[in-house]
Amino acid sequence: MKNIGELMKKAQQVQTQVNILQTKMARQEFTGSAGNGLVSITLTGKGEATKVQIDPSALSDVETLEDLVLVAINDAHTKSDSYQLSEMEKIQAGLGLPPDFKMPF
Repeated sequence: MKNIGELMKKAQQVQTQVNILQTKMARQEFTGSAGNGLVSITLTGKGEATKVQIDPSALSDVETLEDLVLVAINDAHTKSDSYQLSEMEKIQAGLGLPPDFKMPF
């Protein structure tokens, strides 16, 4: 970048794109599952649970069910984080920023 003006313009573009991504993440849903589908949990990109599905056969062992719920939640979070990282990389690439550029937001 040649000057501070260009840098500021890029920063504004990045902030705009990040705001759009945050709005998109709030509406996007990610489903995590465990136990070969015995338990599935759907979260928004903000981490809010929107749906829980539990196969009745998983109800016989409470300890195992608790573990499956935790695994499904973590799976949904991992999918959300991966999606967000991928989208941020696209934003950076679209603005000509290097892939290892760390944004402060």
